[in-house]
Amino acid sequence: MFHKEGAKIILISTSLTVVIFLLSHKFVDILWLEKTIQLVTLFFLIMILQFFRNPKRTVELNENHIIAPVDGKVVVIEEVFEPEYFKDKRLQVSIFMSPINVHVTRYAMSGKINFSKYHPGKYLVAWHPKASTENERTTVVIENNTFGEILYRQIAGALAKRIVNYAETGTQVVQGEDAGFIKFGSRVDLYLPLGTKINVKLNEKAVGGKTIIASK
Repeated sequence: MFHKEGAKIILISTSLTVVIFLLSHKFVDILWLEKTIQLVTLFFLIMILQFFRNPKRTVELNENHIIAPVDGKVVVIEEVFEPEYFKDKRLQVSIFMSPINVHVTRYAMSGKINFSKYHPGKYLVAWHPKASTENERTTVVIENNTFGEILYRQIAGALAKRIVNYAETGTQVVQGEDAGFIKFGSRVDLYLPLGTKINVKLNEKAVGGKTIIASK
């Protein structure tokens, strides 16, 4: 299964692959060169298909859990000052996605969307300390009865050129459902209330919709 955000590029890439295969077979007389062109083209098509894959995952809804919003590696767990919405200290957990990770963003918990805002910005590498405040990004705040408000931020990386955010202020969302997509390498930051029990460690691999990031 592939994400709907990849439909156009998958169609174009598949069509180009077919055209290149046909043209190389017809006009390239050197067999090894023809096969090399075809293999390289096929490799890029496979990479695009892999990037836009959207595996179906069964999420066990639990109001006492905050689940990973994306696939990737936990690169930050620390107490920080969140300047945009809370304007106070929060526990930050950041997950870095490489180009080979699934790039679907999922809601980390069920609740009401209290805030959703897009910010244009730079394209620093996603692990850069200033990426969360200077890169292109979206900020979304969800509230439920267990945790109160939590904030997650989709952050574009050096390769990411488009962030898709489905969260709309005032709507109710369900834990694990599709919240958006980030095209190519990127990062998602979670900002949780101080005192929240963190269930992951640095460099741990998180699975979106499955890994329990924090719990009550």
